[in-house]
Amino acid sequence: MPNVSGASGSPAVRAGIALAVTAIAAALLVLALGDAAYPWIKAFHVIAVIAWMAGMLYLPRLFVYHADVPVGSPQSETFKVMEGRLLNIITTPAMVVVWVLGLWLAWRSGFWSAPWLHAKIALVLALSGLHGYLSAATRAFREDRNTKPARHWRIINEIPTVLMIGIVILVIVKPF
Repeated sequence: MPNVSGASGSPAVRAGIALAVTAIAAALLVLALGDAAYPWIKAFHVIAVIAWMAGMLYLPRLFVYHADVPVGSPQSETFKVMEGRLLNIITTPAMVVVWVLGLWLAWRSGFWSAPWLHAKIALVLALSGLHGYLSAATRAFREDRNTKPARHWRIINEIPTVLMIGIVILVIVKPF
C-alpha cells in the first residue's frame, strides 16, 4: 500500500522530531533573549494552538464526507491522502509544540498551583485524547476499516469546539 501520510517516517518519529526541534528552538530563544523570550514563546504557543485546532476541527469534517463514499473509490483514496497529511504534517506536530511550550509557560509563569490551570490541563488532556481517537480513525479509514457512519463523525466534530471554548475561557477569564 502506498504511503498516504504525506511524510516519511512513522507518526512517532515525526512527533519526536517536532518535540526535539521545539525544545531546542525554545532553549535557544530563552538563552538568547532571557526574560524577553516569554512573550515570544507565548506567541509561538498560540500559533501552534491555532494550527492544532484547525486540524482538530477539519479532520472529523473530512471523516463525515469520507464515511459516505464507497471504499476504494477515487474520492476515498483522495480523502486518505488529505487526512494523512493533515494529521501527520500539521495536527500532530502542532500538538507536540502546544504541549512543550505550554508546559514551559506554566512553569515559567508560576501558575502550577492555580486551579484554573488544573482545569485547563484537564481539558487539554481531553483534547489530546480526542487527537488520539482521530489518529486511530485516520488509520482505520486508511485501511478501509471504518465502521462509523457520517452521523458519528458529525457529533465528534463538535467536541473540539466545546473543549476549545472551555480552554479559552479558563485562560482568559481565570474564573477560579
